Amino acid sequence: MFTAEFLFTSLIVVLIPGTGVVFTVSAGLAQGRRASFFASVGCTLGIVPHLLATILGLAAIMHTSALAFQVLKYAGVAYLFYLAVATWRDRSAFAVQSMHGKGSALGLVTKAFLLNILNPKLTIFFLAFLPQFVEPRAASPILQLIALSAVFMAMTFGVFVVYGFLAHAFRQAVIESPRVQAWLRRGFAAVFAGLGAQLAASER
Repeated sequence: MFTAEFLFTSLIVVLIPGTGVVFTVSAGLAQGRRASFFASVGCTLGIVPHLLATILGLAAIMHTSALAFQVLKYAGVAYLFYLAVATWRDRSAFAVQSMHGKGSALGLVTKAFLLNILNPKLTIFFLAFLPQFVEPRAASPILQLIALSAVFMAMTFGVFVVYGFLAHAFRQAVIESPRVQAWLRRGFAAVFAGLGAQLAASER
């Protein structure tokens, strides 16, 4: 079940930069290590509904229902464009210790959670990916799917935390340069918009 192929493939999938990585890195640069940690938590929690949908068989319904897929897809597109606009219009300078209180932590977790839960491609991905690694004659395939999902989530969280901490390591150079801050903000906004456009143009 936990074969080298599964672990290697999962690692590659998690390492590929996507919306979650972009959000976690931007949080680490803008608000520091603690913010990137909470962004990682939210991104990881955001894949839980997709994993549950796969385990419970709901993903198969979404795969065959064009309406369900389109509704979730365009909700995700709208949210990505919202993040792009909000990031572009944000003129506050990156500053050390800019994150304060439980409200900020909850806000970051919520934003990151929505970012992943509104991506229908994740459900389709898990539907196609996880069953390949369930043993054909397993006594309880559901338990194996749960175990595989847990490992994938742990790997996702670990990699995202590393991404965020690496961003934090470069934070001082960013804080000392308003020009770098401006270009980074524009770059993140453009990436969010590009990911939204890609999702809008995607098929199942």
